Amino acid sequence: MTDAERLAILGPETVAKIRARVKKAPEPSDELVEELRRIMTRPAGPVPQRTPAADAA
Repeated sequence: MTDAERLAILGPETVAKIRARVKKAPEPSDELVEELRRIMTRPAGPVPQRTPAADAA
């Protein structure tokens, strides 16, 4: 969604309120950023590793 589309849907007053609220939010910790990066790059969790036993089945 573009900024123009968001503005058209929500209206300038609502967008201004959202932006003001976001400015008040603290910066995320390095740990949080790292955890979110892991989630976003592998949302389903670690990829299961194949084992020789599974290949034989």
